[in-house]
Amino acid sequence: MRSLTPFGLFCSLFLQQSKRPMPDQKGPLKKSQLEQAHLFKGVEYESIIGLLEDCPVHELQQEDLLLNRGESNHFLFVILSGHLRVHLELSVDPVTVLGPGEVVGELSLIDGQPTSAYVVADDLCHVLALNEKTLWSLVEASHIVARNMLFVLSRRLRHGDSIILTSQQLQREYAHYAVIDALTGLYNRRWLDTMLARQMGRSKKGQLSLCLLLMDVDRFKEYNETNGRQAGDRALHTLALTLRESMRPGEMLARYGEDKFMALLPELDVATAQNLGERVRRTIAEMKIFSLDQHPLPSVTVSLGVAQMADEDTAETMIAAAHTALAKAREG
Repeated sequence: MRSLTPFGLFCSLFLQQSKRPMPDQKGPLKKSQLEQAHLFKGVEYESIIGLLEDCPVHELQQEDLLLNRGESNHFLFVILSGHLRVHLELSVDPVTVLGPGEVVGELSLIDGQPTSAYVVADDLCHVLALNEKTLWSLVEASHIVARNMLFVLSRRLRHGDSIILTSQQLQREYAHYAVIDALTGLYNRRWLDTMLARQMGRSKKGQLSLCLLLMDVDRFKEYNETNGRQAGDRALHTLALTLRESMRPGEMLARYGEDKFMALLPELDVATAQNLGERVRRTIAEMKIFSLDQHPLPSVTVSLGVAQMADEDTAETMIAAAHTALAKAREG
């Protein structure tokens, strides 16, 4: 027998505990209960009460499950009192909370598809359950009910669009932070690997030059040990700001490792890239570094390696060439 994951066990226990029988309300529906319902706004009580007299009113205790995601549903529920939470996952916050007068279950009832969310009682609730036959009888009997039903559906679709938009915005934010280095604000190695391959393809296709500038902070481990990790972080942060100010439009920076930075230099030959690197190296040697409370910290220097793309190069061989150039620069 397949074992449940912790989340699966949580859901199983939740559903077992919450799917208890729901007692029906005793006595006829009150006019005040129907008047607050969006579905019945403007509808004469006497014109519909006959169609509703056989519809049950269910009572839900707090955390009772009304609808289970992925299951079929044969009712539209009108909330007479209390509140219902709508969850895409039971383990996360609800996407919305519905109150008295609102409805739930209408989409799965109309299109016959399984429900797309969990609906859970947030407090003591009473809901009026309309089956498919009753719903369409109401629509046929009252054009006002039909109009209200269109309004309910349009609101639900608009809310669905809002959820999709929010999800897309979150995905964009996640994608952004997946390629941004938190300390320096520069792109990270993941971004660089993707962008380098893309730039190499573009440069080869257009027969353009492409150079890679590798910068490594000298004796950075020693700097950290002597001045502390926080001082090292401040040095890297300041260095990143200096590099960003030194680059021209179209030149792309990334933090490649703890103490390594890379710049992609499209349409530059190796001599121009080396001159740029030398200018950057001098600027870094002269830059001032301060702690968070504005106390001066020791300066840092960098060593540089430049590689120009050859026709047979891959991203890996081009990076290796930059490392080789860096090692030679340190030896010299």
